[in-house]
Amino acid sequence: MMIETAEIEFGSRARRLRVDTLVRLRWLAVIGQSFAVLVTHYGLNFELQLGLCFVAVALSAWLNLALRLRFTRNHRLDEGPASILLAYDVLQLSALLYLTGGLENPFSLLFLAPVMISAVSLSGARTLMLAGLIVVCATLLAVWHLPLPWYPGQELQLPMLYIGGIWAAIVLGAGFIWVYASRVAEEARLLSDALAATELVLAREQHLTQLDGLAAAAAHELGTPLATITLIAKDLESHVPSDGPLHEDISLLGQEVRRCRNILSKLTSLGNDPGGMMESLSLSQLIEEVVEPQRNFGVAIHVSSSGDGLEPIASRNPGILYGLGNLVENAIDFAGSNVRINATWNSTSVSIQIEDDGPGFAADILAHLGEPYVTSRGTDRKAKSEEGGLGLGVFIAKTLLERSGATISTTNAPPPARGARILVRWPRALFERPRHNGQTLQPP
Repeated sequence: MMIETAEIEFGSRARRLRVDTLVRLRWLAVIGQSFAVLVTHYGLNFELQLGLCFVAVALSAWLNLALRLRFTRNHRLDEGPASILLAYDVLQLSALLYLTGGLENPFSLLFLAPVMISAVSLSGARTLMLAGLIVVCATLLAVWHLPLPWYPGQELQLPMLYIGGIWAAIVLGAGFIWVYASRVAEEARLLSDALAATELVLAREQHLTQLDGLAAAAAHELGTPLATITLIAKDLESHVPSDGPLHEDISLLGQEVRRCRNILSKLTSLGNDPGGMMESLSLSQLIEEVVEPQRNFGVAIHVSSSGDGLEPIASRNPGILYGLGNLVENAIDFAGSNVRINATWNSTSVSIQIEDDGPGFAADILAHLGEPYVTSRGTDRKAKSEEGGLGLGVFIAKTLLERSGATISTTNAPPPARGARILVRWPRALFERPRHNGQTLQPP
């Protein structure tokens, strides 16, 4: 079964940095930096630029407040904004280190914290850029910085060789974290993606397996009452005058009963009937077969087709017929007066777009459409009255079509147009039925 990775994202969005996480870490840094500055100045009586140090610390506090006002706690940042915030942390730490001795300050080790956060949360390219910024800042601080705070009247001068060793340790540490932590994080991401994909496939297959059993049971249980209704409808039709007011209604009742029996017979073989040697049909014929049972509900259905080259030929797949029929029926349910079905093809793909002129998908439904038990079905259907669905129709249609190799995307028409759009697309090689000699059937 094919699944759109762009739709489910396999948890990639959940791995993005939350604003709340960065804010909490920065508050921890603000508290730690403030404590270190105060202890150095008042506890150890070392001279340092106290006012400028607290200006740098206050900038981080103001940034945190701004982030709290701008974003919710659970907002997850894209890589760009997250990289900018981590780069700010590097620059803010560089400013503090410049005021307090540069690389001679033992807290210069904290340069590795932002690159560690980036390695486990952002891409390797972003982490490499952040590591490059750290190398630049460390290099500048090795040469230009204010004296290391020390006792009044004394000045501590560390050898340049020692400072070079600190610089090398920071650079190598950043590089090691970029390579090692990024690799470990990427392996964890791949494992997480595989587990998420497996869980999704198993869940959807479990839902559909349960529905297959229910469909077979329903077909068996409903066979007898439908047969009884058919006999009664025929008996009533024979006793009602052909020009009477009830004859048309009884005739329609018989047609709908026969349609129900046809649907139940299809439910027992969804996705399992490969079709016989002669059971193949063109794309246009497939659409007409799907649309024909839906033309009696007061909605105009417009069908068009175009493409490059010969029209695709497909086998008669009950799963495809039922899936497309369900999507067309759903479009009719919500259409104002028109439903348009447009089929296109080229040498590599086959597409069917179904659109209506109704209100379109609700914003809160659109993101979850295709999941079981998600529904926005109304109660007004042309020539019918329903009490609402369980939200399984689109789920079943989507799963059956994906079994055939299709991908499905759902959108609303761009304003000022109205209505919903569903695009079903197959690779042409999967849609067309192969001959026994490896060629494809061509229309006569």
